Amino acid sequence: MRITGLGHAGMFIETAGGTILCDPVIKSSFYGSWFVFPDNRALDWERYGNADFLYISHRHRDHFDPWMLEKYVRKDIEVLLPDYPTDDLEQDLRRLGYDNITYTRAGEVIERGALRLMITPLRAPSDGPIGDSSLSVDDGTASILNQNDSHPLDLEKLLSFGKPEAYFTQFSGAIWWPMVYDLPQDAKVNFAALKREAQHKRAMFYIEKVDAPHVYPMAGPPMFLRDDLFRYNGLGEQNDSIFTDQAQFLARMKQEAPQYDGHIFIPGTVVTIEHGQQTVEQTLYTEAEIEQIFADKWGYLEQQRATRQEEIRAEEASRAPVLPPQEMLAELKAWWEPLLRRGRIFREGVGGPVRMTIGDLDVCIDFPKAKVREYAGEETNYWFTIPADLVSTNIAEREIDWSNSIFLSMQFQAGRVGKFNEFIYTFFKCLSRDRIEYVENWYAEQSDVSEDIQLGDWTVQRRCPHLRADLSKTGKIEGDVLTCSLHDWKWDLTTGKCLSTLGHPIRASHVEEDDLHRAAVTPAA
Repeated sequence: MRITGLGHAGMFIETAGGTILCDPVIKSSFYGSWFVFPDNRALDWERYGNADFLYISHRHRDHFDPWMLEKYVRKDIEVLLPDYPTDDLEQDLRRLGYDNITYTRAGEVIERGALRLMITPLRAPSDGPIGDSSLSVDDGTASILNQNDSHPLDLEKLLSFGKPEAYFTQFSGAIWWPMVYDLPQDAKVNFAALKREAQHKRAMFYIEKVDAPHVYPMAGPPMFLRDDLFRYNGLGEQNDSIFTDQAQFLARMKQEAPQYDGHIFIPGTVVTIEHGQQTVEQTLYTEAEIEQIFADKWGYLEQQRATRQEEIRAEEASRAPVLPPQEMLAELKAWWEPLLRRGRIFREGVGGPVRMTIGDLDVCIDFPKAKVREYAGEETNYWFTIPADLVSTNIAEREIDWSNSIFLSMQFQAGRVGKFNEFIYTFFKCLSRDRIEYVENWYAEQSDVSEDIQLGDWTVQRRCPHLRADLSKTGKIEGDVLTCSLHDWKWDLTTGKCLSTLGHPIRASHVEEDDLHRAAVTPAA
């Protein structure tokens, strides 16, 4: 088996049963904000576009590049479609002319001659754009796991496919916190460090659980080549960003887990697995060039910025004309109010108004009353400032997932009082009737938390209140604080209060208190 890195999360897998093109991206993503690092344009895209199978893990534009597919990938290719609760990705692909679609089923093995495949989808509201997935591949000569951005809860089911010899996984950030937030600089630096640490711990959690001998960190970091975002590359010019690079991650992994062999995986990296042996060759960049890219990363980024401004200008010119304020308000009102009326759990979860300043328009999303109206000066705990051309473009395209457009672009500002509220951002992922109804039902089903487990000196509900991870496997207790390793959410066990966001309390009691309670209610012999 041979795996070629195509940049970011992209790879081309050559097997005994055919070739698989995974998450190919060339163009910048999220309104010209994200570029593939390092540059991947010089790869042989004609060859990769002639693959036997196409796998797009999810809709995020750093994984799904319509321009690349239109230009290079033949329309009769067999598309391996993850089993998602809504058909948004399928419709995206069909609009591009891809109709040879194989509907995979969660955790079921597909066989194509010597080739065995399994796609494991995730379906929680915070999994990518309401859906993410991983790909397991075995052709009798080798077995690999391409986990990309996904954070699976049931690793036993995932690994029942077989033990991978090579593991490809996300390690860097894909979020806008804390960079876009209105915070004092020292707070930004602190929060960025905490976020980087949480991302690192999550990556190491999976590396140790998967236990593959060879690890290939991928799916990040991006290059920011817009002048207004350039300072946020890597750890940031002021140490207030979250984008760890491959060399930084591998250096730390070598210290913490020397039993695993970690490898740079960038455009042109070719991994060959034969009879249990793995070799790694760099075909697009020389070893000296790679060393220079990471040793003088800011110099490399400056070179890229100087040569790619025309692409940024072309993207900006492609945006929709800015709508007049009252017309924009009318469009948002007609679009969002029916969704708000259907989203009872969203309305209760947000619990108050949210302010959005869009160019000359000041909007209030009144979640409790399910109304979109002009802002009237009331106090809000969340507020956003967003360029009017981005919102006008989203309206024109009826973009149903604003995390997949505006928010990951980082071309906006935000502020809040108090803790993170996931219901706000989840609402902005659910701007269609199908999505709002699916997520409402998903949240309702999470109410079953009847089963308890013992962790250390505490009895806690088995399922994490966030995404129902099994806390017997992902939970760690330090003092009176419980941490779920998957997303680094924390709870104060003495009160049950979530320390990471509003809502999401946990049921917990100290073992000694349970013993006292049982003694009090048990009749004497």
